[in-house]
Amino acid sequence: MNELFVSLVELIRVTSAEIPADVHRAILHSLEQEKKGTIAESAMKIIDQNIALAKRKSQPICQDTGSIIFYVDCPVGFDQITFEETARDAVKEATKKGFLRQNSVDSLNGKNDGTNVGPGSPVIHFHQHRHNSIEVRLVLKGGGCENVGAQYSLPNEKLKANRDLDGCRKVILDAVLQAQGKGCGPGILGVCIGGDRATGYEYSKQQFLRVLDDSNPMEELDKLEKDITKTANELGIGPMGFGGKTTLLGTKITASNRLPASFFVSISYMCWAYRRQGISLAPAGSLEKWLY
Repeated sequence: MNELFVSLVELIRVTSAEIPADVHRAILHSLEQEKKGTIAESAMKIIDQNIALAKRKSQPICQDTGSIIFYVDCPVGFDQITFEETARDAVKEATKKGFLRQNSVDSLNGKNDGTNVGPGSPVIHFHQHRHNSIEVRLVLKGGGCENVGAQYSLPNEKLKANRDLDGCRKVILDAVLQAQGKGCGPGILGVCIGGDRATGYEYSKQQFLRVLDDSNPMEELDKLEKDITKTANELGIGPMGFGGKTTLLGTKITASNRLPASFFVSISYMCWAYRRQGISLAPAGSLEKWLY
């Protein structure tokens, strides 16, 4: 059997069924912070029990196994066409085995062919580099959290948000406030300051490839990330909007050049079922190591 195919099916299985260690640590820490006997504490306990059950049974953490987004870092000359063909076959196999639920439907007629493969599914981003390593990262992003993503254009008169970091802070917190626990909170924010409407969202989602306990190399963005998470957790929205101390598990922010006429702040929201994993591949496609 094709080694790449086997590796990608296993990547999908693990991503769907097992929360990364950094996310699980954040969830356990949040559980400790919630007041005993509250609905918020009960919600976090159920989340933790769900994580353990999914891993033990090797079944999807959530019934919405989400949009399938691959990020591939590869050497110059890498056969992208073969990879894409193999990835589509792996998605079909993973769906057949139950690692992915049959989520992808035709947007014009609503039909579901049961494969999770079609126009725009899966999404594959390739990035070439000048060394020989091959790394494949996968994000499975549910529809509920996708629904509460937001994009703002600064200045925003209603929020008194100008074209500066304080204005960015105001609109990011407004997005959290508008979500009100929807999207299966506690959530994680991926944010892009700048870019155009399309790349802003693209780069905001790439932030989900970072681990929760890392630090932003840009000091002002690192400070803003911590401030957003702290302030959001003081809003009292809490897990699933039930109240409590855990509205966000983390915030990750990047910045991209923009045109003078535009100043977009793009905010992607990830649910607590933060399905992100990655693998390093040997040249023939076999799995060498896990990245998270």
